[in-house]
Amino acid sequence: MLLACASGLIAANIYCAQPLVGPIGAALGLSPRAGGLIVTLTQIGYGLGLLFIVPLGDLVENRKLALALIIVAIAGLLGAAAAPHAPPFLAAALLIGIGSVAVQVLVPYAAHMAPEPIRGRVVGNVMSGLMLGIMLARPVASLITELSSWRVVFYLSAVIMAGLAAVLACRLPLRVPASKLRYGDLLASMGHLAVATPILQRRALYHACLFGAFSLFWTATPLLLSGPAFHLSQGGIALFALAGVAGAVATPIAGRWADRGWSRAATTFAMLAVACAFLMTHVAAEGSALALGLLVTAAILLDFGVAANVTLGQRAIYALGAEYRSRLNGLYMATFFAGGAIGSAVGGWTYAQGGWTLASSVGLALPIIALICHQTERPSDGPR
Repeated sequence: MLLACASGLIAANIYCAQPLVGPIGAALGLSPRAGGLIVTLTQIGYGLGLLFIVPLGDLVENRKLALALIIVAIAGLLGAAAAPHAPPFLAAALLIGIGSVAVQVLVPYAAHMAPEPIRGRVVGNVMSGLMLGIMLARPVASLITELSSWRVVFYLSAVIMAGLAAVLACRLPLRVPASKLRYGDLLASMGHLAVATPILQRRALYHACLFGAFSLFWTATPLLLSGPAFHLSQGGIALFALAGVAGAVATPIAGRWADRGWSRAATTFAMLAVACAFLMTHVAAEGSALALGLLVTAAILLDFGVAANVTLGQRAIYALGAEYRSRLNGLYMATFFAGGAIGSAVGGWTYAQGGWTLASSVGLALPIIALICHQTERPSDGPR
């Protein structure tokens, strides 16, 4: 439970700015087209941390590594809160992303502590906390901004991270990896793992597509809902985002499916769910009550599919070997967060160019690509 809560609180840092692109951009002088950088740079920082810091989980004591990263996140949050204009804010956003990879030190840590027969369930429970953090970050940040200021969101997050660091320092047992590799050799080995591990390649590609669609959806929908079609306030957008939290129930369910050997069918279902989410947003006339209801349903379905797929992917790669679990996790996460960063940037740009029609069309294409690739999977490529 502690690791699930910690994962959610840390992961929230990555996405608390997502529904605040408009207010932050207006305050710092960023154009709507450049507003996607607010989320994109955080995700780029997260991706860099996944590639160059998370692999240290196979080399150095895990609790110490997680605490050091949380301190980096606190520095970034305070910098973002105090930033007077765009460049220092964007630099702080990068730092927030780097520090937030602490969550990807904690997830393999939980897998290491879990017996093999229930590892999928344990990972699913921790990932449910992570996904709840991501999904709750948007409505909570919107509500705080409506009641106070977007800067308060970052100040409050910094305080929460400081409290979390104190609790983890007291409660987490030590875990010292057995590996004696040097850091350079550790990084070099990741190239070999990336090339020689078909399960990793496929799972990373699948979730890069789905997470790109997820990021595009949650970057573009606040712009749609606050625009002339719906005229929702930040509070209304917060309530909309809150609906997506229901999708987090997918993670423990997907973990149990994986433990029972149903990974292939569950993966297909997750991809179809994301594709259907985009399709249903075009059933009703834009701006109508029915259209808003379908957007809410789409948000739940999309979040369910994405949450299920990431858990299925992690269960598959964690089964490959404990000695390089952190490196595999880093490669997996870095790949799909690169997809997320692209999705965030493309979401803002496509909405500015062609509205929801263009943005959702690109979003729909991503799970379809993943589904086509998944249908070519051979028995030797991954678990069924």
